[in-house]
Amino acid sequence: MELTWHGHSTWSVALGETRLLIDPFFDNPKTSLSPTDVDSPDFVLLTHGHADHIADVDAYPDATVVATPEFAGYIEAEHGNETVGMNLGGTFEAGDAFVTMHRSDHTNGINTTHEIGSAGMPAGFVISDSEPTRKSDDEATAFYHAGDTGLMTEMRDVIAPFLEPDAAAVPIGDHFTMGPEQAAIAVDWLAVDHAFPMHYDTFPPIEQDAGDFVHEVKALGSDAEVHVLDGDETFEL
Repeated sequence: MELTWHGHSTWSVALGETRLLIDPFFDNPKTSLSPTDVDSPDFVLLTHGHADHIADVDAYPDATVVATPEFAGYIEAEHGNETVGMNLGGTFEAGDAFVTMHRSDHTNGINTTHEIGSAGMPAGFVISDSEPTRKSDDEATAFYHAGDTGLMTEMRDVIAPFLEPDAAAVPIGDHFTMGPEQAAIAVDWLAVDHAFPMHYDTFPPIEQDAGDFVHEVKALGSDAEVHVLDGDETFEL
């Protein structure tokens, strides 16, 4: 599984022959790419409807968009994409990937010039090369994109023991999401091997020193290795 961070909460995930793109927003200081510089994804996964997570979805008209049913209906009406409406706790087979949607603690108004409406619950995604089951699978590989969220006990009580992510991307920007301290607790609760900070340095309210996150993870005694990626850098999981 190849993970590429394009700044903010935008990630490309390549798994087998399937390409997924999460929360496309390329108007951020961490990336030098435009939306069309990215290989056309098969699936675009949207965590919620805020503009800094959906701004560039219109650059991928041939991609299937995966989101909550309310949100998927909005995207289909506004942009014409084929969509898959799914909901919290569900798993969808997206080509070679299994995508499980989980809650995040955030808000979810749709910010557009047309209207402001509810898009249902905000979400995060666990992307795996194997279908999640109650039987632990040491051979499976899974990546958790937490979305915009605060710290929540579901990370410890549900996502870690049952979805078993090997790696997690967590927001550290504070103000709108967790800051470095709570994000470090999330990493510890998730018991992942690899952690990536995201959703920081895009706007003045979320400017952060990612080194603080690294320090907080170490201070908790977590076994996770923190990778502070440069924009458009790829990590092989």
